[in-house]
Amino acid sequence: MSDVAKVIRLHDVDFEARHRPQRAWPGPGDSALTPVTSLTDRLAEVEARQPKSFGELIRGAVADGVGRTADFARRRLTGDYQVDEFGLDEHLLENVILPLLRPLSDLWFRVEVTGTENIPEVGGALLVANHAGTVPLDGLMLQLAVHDRHPKQRALRILAADLIFETPLVGGWARKAGHTLACPADAERLLRAGEIAGVFPEGYKGIGKPFGDRYKLQRFGRGGFVSAAVRTGVPIIPVSIVGSEEIYPKLADLKPLARLLGLPYFPVTPLFPHLGPLGALPLPSKWYIEFGEPISTTGYEPTDADDPMTMFEVTDQVRETIQQTLYKLVIKRRNPFTG
Repeated sequence: MSDVAKVIRLHDVDFEARHRPQRAWPGPGDSALTPVTSLTDRLAEVEARQPKSFGELIRGAVADGVGRTADFARRRLTGDYQVDEFGLDEHLLENVILPLLRPLSDLWFRVEVTGTENIPEVGGALLVANHAGTVPLDGLMLQLAVHDRHPKQRALRILAADLIFETPLVGGWARKAGHTLACPADAERLLRAGEIAGVFPEGYKGIGKPFGDRYKLQRFGRGGFVSAAVRTGVPIIPVSIVGSEEIYPKLADLKPLARLLGLPYFPVTPLFPHLGPLGALPLPSKWYIEFGEPISTTGYEPTDADDPMTMFEVTDQVRETIQQTLYKLVIKRRNPFTG
């Protein structure tokens, strides 16, 4: 702002202030023009109200980023963070893992989330979701949705397959993100500790199914997740995820190559392996995640967890709830990529 412009603006402000009707108390429009005792104070007030330039905004953002980075580095170097018995590094999760996932969720998949009010603010709960997509990105998107959309920003502890933790680098990062083995012992320990645990009962049958079977739930295993919820008395929350089926449409499975690599399947999609690394880019499908109403387990005795028929009935109820919600969301969605 030039000196001439400042003088002109100062004259306008001074004229406006002198000709404004006086009130005993400041009116709604007077908050920006507070009483001043000198021309210097009044000029400073005018300058303070000028919008910041683009350069100032950029410099402020850079300074803020540098400050956050320095604080993050200091805490990592000094060990000023905690890791729980399962390996969850909440400091790393909050500052590195989740920020890396947000562009994928918000800009690429444009995830819409409903029903987070069904997740308790305190205490344990078991989230049960459908599994799909050839590559299990749905677990990461679900974890981000629970954290970012829940008022308490709770950490979802996903119960994952052995292969995840046996994979170099991936296994270590999975532990740091709070994931653990999909076994009854770990599930019960987490739930008794008041954590939110997530399970995908379809397993590899779900994520590895052909594209022609999309949104058709596979078998839910033997209902071990229900037993863990009944033994700990926590609610079961059905979760339906639409959009994950289209990210890597599986057209075929190269079984000999899968056996050679020790994988449950080796997928052929419209882009992979034909386009090499470029074919590994997920398609930008539109996602919806809906958390259903909790299914209470307080009406059961802990000994009911050993009754196969009782557990089958509850498992079937959860599966049917998810399947019906998937049908509803798919019908509601007009186009897999635009929503």
